[in-house]
Amino acid sequence: MNLIINEEPVESSGALSVFHAAVDELERRYGDGSDDRQHVIAELTPPRGFFLVARESGHPAGGVGVRAIGGAEEHLGEVKRLWVRPDMRRSGVASALMTAVQEHALVLGYRRLYLETGPAQPEALAFYPRIGWTVVDEFPPGVYSHPGASRFFRDL
Repeated sequence: MNLIINEEPVESSGALSVFHAAVDELERRYGDGSDDRQHVIAELTPPRGFFLVARESGHPAGGVGVRAIGGAEEHLGEVKRLWVRPDMRRSGVASALMTAVQEHALVLGYRRLYLETGPAQPEALAFYPRIGWTVVDEFPPGVYSHPGASRFFRDL
């Protein structure tokens, strides 16, 4: 595998293709209307947000983003839209993306990352603890999370 992971503007065609594939899968699993796409896209832009795209032989294989949450002085982020092409799942792409997103967030000054996933994503519920993420009951005060979601955090 010749996987290369780089930050790409979330408005670029490669990043948007991955982002929308992630949203499509979420809608198939949870039903339509579970996401405010334009709002999320805007939050995945610099200076406080970013989006990484994994490419295999130049073709998008997956992606993941981070948006800032809480006050700027808290240095907290939320991982959004981790997605891997179905034919590349269980090949290490998700692990590589999560390592890269943590490294990139640390460089940008984040101290802790959060994420959430739901009951219709059993593979994600198993994946995050396996790579060292810790279950947490709630997001930081004032930060919205979906009712019924499972929440995780990781100190950087």
